[in-house]
Amino acid sequence: MYIALFAGLLCVTAPADAMPVSFAHEVQPLLTRLGCNQGACHGAQLGQGGFKLSLRGFDDLADQREIVRGANGRRVDLNRPENSLFLRKATAEASHVGGKRLDPADPAYRTLANWLAQGALAPKATEAQLVSLAVDPPELILKPKQMRDIKITARFGTISTNVADRVSIESLNVEVATVDGKGHIVAKGRGETLIVVRFESLVQVCRVIVPHEPPKTISSFKPTGEIDRMWLARWAKLGLQPAGMATDAEFLRRLWLSATGSVPDIESVRSFLADTSSDRHNRAIDRALSSPEYVDHWSYKWGDMLRVNRDTLGKKGMWAMHGYLREAYRENRPLDQMVGELLAATGSPFAAGPPNFFMSGSNEDWTEAAAQLFLGVRIQCARCHHHPFESLSQSDYYGFAAVFARVGKKGSSEFGLQGNDTTIFIKDDGESRHARTGQIMKPRALTSPVLEDPIDRRQALARWLSDRTNPVLARNMANRLWGYVFGRGLVDPVDDLRSSNPCSNPELLDGLAASLIRLNYDQKKFLKEILGSTVFRLSSIPANNLDAEGTYATHFQPRRLSAEQMLDAVDMAAGTREKFPDVPLGYRASSLPDVGFASRFLDVFGRPRRVVVCECERSTGASMSQALLLMSGTQLQRKVSDPTGRVARLAKGKVAPELIVEELYLASLGRKPDSSEIKAAIEAMGQAANSREGAEDLLWALLNCREFQFNH
Repeated sequence: MYIALFAGLLCVTAPADAMPVSFAHEVQPLLTRLGCNQGACHGAQLGQGGFKLSLRGFDDLADQREIVRGANGRRVDLNRPENSLFLRKATAEASHVGGKRLDPADPAYRTLANWLAQGALAPKATEAQLVSLAVDPPELILKPKQMRDIKITARFGTISTNVADRVSIESLNVEVATVDGKGHIVAKGRGETLIVVRFESLVQVCRVIVPHEPPKTISSFKPTGEIDRMWLARWAKLGLQPAGMATDAEFLRRLWLSATGSVPDIESVRSFLADTSSDRHNRAIDRALSSPEYVDHWSYKWGDMLRVNRDTLGKKGMWAMHGYLREAYRENRPLDQMVGELLAATGSPFAAGPPNFFMSGSNEDWTEAAAQLFLGVRIQCARCHHHPFESLSQSDYYGFAAVFARVGKKGSSEFGLQGNDTTIFIKDDGESRHARTGQIMKPRALTSPVLEDPIDRRQALARWLSDRTNPVLARNMANRLWGYVFGRGLVDPVDDLRSSNPCSNPELLDGLAASLIRLNYDQKKFLKEILGSTVFRLSSIPANNLDAEGTYATHFQPRRLSAEQMLDAVDMAAGTREKFPDVPLGYRASSLPDVGFASRFLDVFGRPRRVVVCECERSTGASMSQALLLMSGTQLQRKVSDPTGRVARLAKGKVAPELIVEELYLASLGRKPDSSEIKAAIEAMGQAANSREGAEDLLWALLNCREFQFNH
């Protein structure tokens, strides 16, 4: 190639023996690298300035045609490439809203100009396909201000090529490390980040760790198993210090809230605090996992996940699904078996629970829900275009949709003409076509082999997920369960597993997945390993502020009680029971079959509507309405002063003031008060008109303190 200056213009001519420039493997990646096909530019739904490209270059043929033939061909000048509007706008020689993206001296400019000089050739089906993308090294441990380069290679067929000058590359946390377009990394501050490399349809990452100061000692932390040892190794690599140990009272309350969604009763707290045996923590875990509240909690949790809602399923379907989930958890049914029963369900949703999974929406909805729930992947973006942040294409989406393409719904009179029953059945035929190409897609689950079955493709999917050599389901479920216990997944959010969403402890996630498989997807045994770890017993008060958000489990991250937990905890403390409409007295908020039971309290505290499968549907943030409801709401006042409640019973029994204080602390905070708290409480109670009002004031104050409102 040679460059000559002529009449003030840069003339570009490609040598006769120059290698053809590939639109798919050279031009398109450069357009992505320069930001031309991003959502904020020409990759927007309607493009920009009359020029539309596919988002992040997922449609090579359409993009080449738009560049060369769009706008009546005025964007390119194949005889004089340097005069092409396509280049002049990028170099800001012509007016361009997006500003200057390229300099004529850049190698990228020469590549684009050569492509034009060679005739702006369209991509060819005979070109070698991209097979893999590699980043070397995959992990760097640096000191502040230290610099390193990473090597980025792509394999086309059998040939590997350095593509560092074509990839899109960014740091997810520039406070920790920065990276330039050539893969040159500079460590800035202490912490951890990912360098994300995107090339065509593939994504790879390099993990950069800039350790904090090495911890002085971790001698107080006593590992009890692999979970603890893996966190110790992680802390050592990052230079983090774990917190001290939680008190026994904190452990027990945390255990019950995390494992059963409820607070322990007074008798359980007294018994545990009086126990001095070395195995008391393990026995407390066993008791929590064998309690009726455990069944309530996890049935309700899966009800959230599966959108068990009378508005969609009808009351009969709602109760059928709720009954199925309760039965599964009473029997401790393996998780992979539950998933298989849900995915491959047929028959009446009124007669059995699993068919209700297919009552919401149609093929696209089932595809997206199954991917997010059981694979941990948010695949929605790939319905219309290549996923902007991950290696998920439209082919992946419609390949997964093919698994459900033969699932049908039809009316049934099995429950009478007024029953409005529906039957889920398998049709004789039905295929999924690629939305852009019209190609009939083979049924696959993203990374799976072709999932064929002579009767029902969903059976093949269920077999693949439960295959003990396949960790996909196990990784997803292990991460979810860890997140539900600790309030934060190893990958967070828990339903967004992707390479560009960093895992706080990759080795642990692999280990937990292997453990879940080893335990045959037994959730109780799996939870016992997590709940029995020393990590779970760490204090919620961090040793320092280096891991303030609890990303690396150096302390237990406090989190607000859910709406249902809050109402049930208020009832436990006040000695009352909430009466919900249409069900007998005795149903707790955490045992209801759906969210259709009217309750202003639950709505104010963020109860989800169960219309989407995303974990984000549940609100966990604080609000002024919540504060006002607890401070001056009539519902709370009725419970505190209920004539059959705890305070009334204590007043009638003429219990000593110090014992009243102790019981109210145990019932609300799950611990005994210390001497100063007893003294202050008795003094405050003594200022009331009578002992009952004083006890009511104390209970009201305890219900409004942060210690009550948080799982810590």
